[in-house]
Amino acid sequence: MKDMNIVFAGFGGQGVLFAGKVAAYVGLIEGQEISWLPSYGPEMRGGTANCSVCISENPIGSPLVTNPNVLVAMNLPSLDRFLDAVEPGGTVILDSSLIDREISRTDITVHRVPASRLAEENGLQGLANMILTGKLFREFPCSPDALDQAIQKCVPARKAQMLDLNRKAVALGAEQ
Repeated sequence: MKDMNIVFAGFGGQGVLFAGKVAAYVGLIEGQEISWLPSYGPEMRGGTANCSVCISENPIGSPLVTNPNVLVAMNLPSLDRFLDAVEPGGTVILDSSLIDREISRTDITVHRVPASRLAEENGLQGLANMILTGKLFREFPCSPDALDQAIQKCVPARKAQMLDLNRKAVALGAEQ
């Protein structure tokens, strides 16, 4: 897996921090150095939420990602906030169900995934985050076993019924 400095961004309640935690666990399970740094507003739901995830073969100097090589944006305000910071040659994965703005930058790769619509159509309400995570690991491959172990680690025992739904959402995202 190549070194990744990822920003996951969206509104509180969209599962941004959870998706970031899954990505961090993938790196950890694959023997990489990792960091996961959440950031969110004071609101319980609907406020801003983002997290920085670093996955590297080398020690990580700072957990804060100021110039991501990957941005996973779940809404337009998040895209607007972080798009200019994505390093040239970087990748943006966005929820095109909620973001309809064109991207004028030609020095990055943009993947539009209608994650919210796909979640709704497939009985996976609230799992657009995992659909985008599936797309992330389609573009930046990891061991399928590591991804499944990460999901198992992150889904708490009290929500065990969500395990297969998360797997289904990741698989759906990987098809995009």
